[in-house]
Parts: sequence; structure tokens; C-alpha cells
Amino acid sequence: MTDVTREAMEYDVVIVGAGPAGLSAAIRLKQLDADLDVVVLEKGSEVGAHILSGAVLDPCGLDALMPDWKDKGAPLTVPVTEDRFYMLGEAGKVRVPNFPMPPLMSNHGNYIVSMGNVCRWMAEQAEALGVEIFPGMACSELVYGAAGEVKGVVAGEFGRNPDGTPGPSYEPGMELHGKYVFLGEGVRGSLSKEVIAKYDLSAGKEPQKFGLGMKEIWEIDPDKHRPGSVTHTMGWPLGGNAGGGSFIYHLDNNQVYVGFVVHLNYRNPHLYPYMEFQRFKHHPLVAELLKGGKRVAYGARAISEGGFQSMPGMVAPGMALLGCSVGMVNLPRIKGNHNAMLSGKAAAEAAFDALKAERAGDELTAYEAEVRDGAIGKDLRRVRNVKPMWSKWGLTASLALGGFDMWTNTLFGGSIFGTMGHGKTDAAATEPAERHKPIDYPKPDGKLSFDRLTNVAFSFTNHEEAQPCHLQLKDPAVPIAVNLPKYDEPAQRYCPAGVYEVVEKDGTPEFVINFQNCVHCKTCDIKDPSQNINWVTPQGGDGPNYPNM
Repeated sequence: MTDVTREAMEYDVVIVGAGPAGLSAAIRLKQLDADLDVVVLEKGSEVGAHILSGAVLDPCGLDALMPDWKDKGAPLTVPVTEDRFYMLGEAGKVRVPNFPMPPLMSNHGNYIVSMGNVCRWMAEQAEALGVEIFPGMACSELVYGAAGEVKGVVAGEFGRNPDGTPGPSYEPGMELHGKYVFLGEGVRGSLSKEVIAKYDLSAGKEPQKFGLGMKEIWEIDPDKHRPGSVTHTMGWPLGGNAGGGSFIYHLDNNQVYVGFVVHLNYRNPHLYPYMEFQRFKHHPLVAELLKGGKRVAYGARAISEGGFQSMPGMVAPGMALLGCSVGMVNLPRIKGNHNAMLSGKAAAEAAFDALKAERAGDELTAYEAEVRDGAIGKDLRRVRNVKPMWSKWGLTASLALGGFDMWTNTLFGGSIFGTMGHGKTDAAATEPAERHKPIDYPKPDGKLSFDRLTNVAFSFTNHEEAQPCHLQLKDPAVPIAVNLPKYDEPAQRYCPAGVYEVVEKDGTPEFVINFQNCVHCKTCDIKDPSQNINWVTPQGGDGPNYPNM
């Protein structure tokens, strides 16, 4: 809609996304210079509404940003007290001892947290420093300057009709211009995708790899509750069908986080990640814990898993990518929030130095150098081969070789394997349905396991139905003409919110998109084998409303 006239506001730094990366950047900028004009734009209805993470938080990021975070009342109140790791069979389990694991795998000194609540608290700290934070303001477009630099964003556009034309209550939104623009949208953000493609930032890098993380919050019997207990599992029910595993974290108030991650490079298009999660809860280890309890929340999001060799270029003229927009998750630790915070801090410091030197709209090369050569790069470089080993050689071999590789990197700063590649994208890993057998999943019992639509209600998701669908098909014919006969249209299964259906209409199949259910996980954008689905942001405030994920 290039013919729309919009008002513009000028800032020193415009930050997209009120996650740990964006808020850390905002806080650090104001710590360095209280007079800087800094704005944070968040698409969720409030800060934290779209934040979903495990999460066991390594506080090193907060330590670097706000050493007095305890005195300021940060919601890190449940320290990890025990750390257990199991290999599961269908009815049994084997505990993997902790002592062979490299020190980086220990959770001693970490905290079980709600990252949604951590971000809410960080937003309070930012606002106290003078940062402007606008929730419910989705950023739908980038604004470019005359020299091709990223100059700003369009935010707050509302009231378009389903066909994209302005409706009777149309609001064009505003342009927010910055000397620098930070994109902290999280995994597979729509603006981040655009700049990565425009400036060819992935050139020479390995493809990014992803997992789908699904999570429920349960209130359990107080007699079974062990605050600070951390359990991770691998093996059943996934077996050889897919990589992945689970987490069970005991926080406070008799609540437990139960989560399940499926690596999205699985080959069998019949695989149904959500139902693997539901089946997992019937394992005796989990079923006994949850018996007599109740599920109170559900959500899902994609996780960047490619690690060090998959990080794209992080800067372009006027722009920097932060946190999960780059992909900074340490996969074996299942942690990325600390690196997101450190990236925001580093970007802020690079921008501050540039502004002090009266620069604007150029590349913040000092930021990228700090990420690759500093604490973040060190954290990710040590574990860079774990994911490709798992993908190439499977679970058992990767446990042994991955552990050995992490030890050699930790002790000697190098690896006999060098830096391994990932090969295919997750979409390209999907094989034709005829090569694989369908998987028979048990019906949810309504006590431990639930159907998708029932669970989506516990994500408190809502979208205004009169707006354009934010799940765009590049070619509307592909789902039925290509994906259905070749792959049994896997969108019916890989989506953890039941957005996609194939229904019979007048005797012919029809592809239906129930975008109102979307929890903004981005799995469809990642896993569709034809790469035919483009996830873009809906209007501001829409989507899930996670309470304390």
C-alpha cells in the first residue's frame, strides 16, 4: 500500500520486539545516555503476551546488563535444585549420570522462570529509564532511505479488509524512523526474513535449522511438587522418527512446565508433532506426576537450532538483527535467552558509539564482531557440532560423539571434527509420503492428553476475523495440487494449533486456513515442503495471550 500517507516520528533507535533481546538493548541504550530517544514496538497485546520459552535461565545476561537485578525484584525466585536426564523407552527409563557431561551442561546457578514475566519486569525497568514501549503495535513494513538503508518501520496499521483494501475504520499507522533499527522479532520474523534476503545475509552460511517447542503449564498435587527440579528426556515416543526431547520444570505455586521439542528436519510427512507431545505425557514418568493435576495453559513456538554456523550476517545499513532473529540458542543446553540479552546489550553499545561519533544509517560492524568473537560466539562455538551430528548419525551416536566434541572444545578450544555442516533445510528434508508408513496415534483421553483445538483455547489466542489472512500462500493451488498427492499435505499435522485443514467440498479436496487459531509459532513458514507459506504479522494485539509462559 505504497500510496498511503503516514505521519512520521523520529527516534535515535527503533526496536522491534519486546523480548529479552529488544528490551536489553533499550535498557542498555538508556544506561549509556539517558537523553537518547528509544522506542520499543511489540506486536502482542502486552509485553509478554507472545513470549514462550522453557525456561531455565542462565542469569549471565542479566548479570551483565543489570548486576543489581536481585535488588530490583527480578522474577528469578526458583533456583535449580536438581538436574536429571533420562533416556525413555515406552514403559521404562534409564537415568543418564551427570558426571560425564561437560560443565556447560550443568544447571547449577540457573533459575526456573517464566520468560513472559521476566520480560514484563524488564519492560518496567526500561520504562523507568525513559524508554517508550508500545504494545499492540505490529510492525508490518520496513521503510528504506534514499541510499537503500533501513530507515524505520511502519507500525500500528489497522482496519484492512480481508482482500487488503482499507476498510471503513482503516488506520494507516505511522512511520517510526531511527538512526538505527533493531529487529528483535524472535524466530523467523517477517521483517528479519526480508532484510536477510534483501542484503543476502545468509550467503556463505549453513541453513538455519529449527525445532517446534510445545509447552503446557500444569498445577499438580502439592505432594508431588519439587520446586527447582529440572528433568530432561530423550528417546520415546520419537524413537527414530525424529530428533527431539522433553523438559519438565518445577516452578513455584505447585506449577510444572511440561514441554516437548520436535526437530523439524524429520523425513516422514505423516509425523504429527503435537500428538507425539500428547503421547509423551502417558509415559509412567510423566503420567504419575500429572495425575490429579490440571493443565492451565498451552502454547507453541519454533526454536532456532542451527547454532554458530547458521547465524546470518547480523548487520546491514541502518539495521541490526538481535537474539533469535539471528539464532543464538545453545541446543544441548536448550538455552538462548542469556545470549539474546547479551546481543541486545552489544547492539546498544555499538549504536551508542556510532551515535556519539555522529554516525547514522551505516553498518554496526562492531556489534557483529562482538557477537561472533565474544561471550555469545564462545558459548555457541563449543556446541556447534551437536546438531549436525544428531541429524547425520542419530541419537545414540550423537550423545557419545557430541559429548566428546563438547569436552574437546571446552578443554582445548577446538574439535577434531572441525565445523560440521547441516546440509538440507528442514523443508527440503521432508520426503514423499509414499516412502513412509502412516503413524497411528492414540486418541487423547481428555485427562492427560487433549485434542489441538481444546488446547489452543488455553493459549487465549484471538484474531480479528475481518482482517487479511496473515498466512499467505504464494500459490493457492500448491496445497492440493502438489502437497496433498506428494506429501499427504503435512500442514494438517505439523501445525500445533490446527490452523490448516483439508476438507471435502462437493467431492473435491479444499485447503482451509483457520488463521484465527494461529499461535505465531512460524512452523508452517519453516516446514512446508514447497515453501509456499509466508507468515507475516497480523494486526497489532492479535495472537496468543500467554499468562506466564
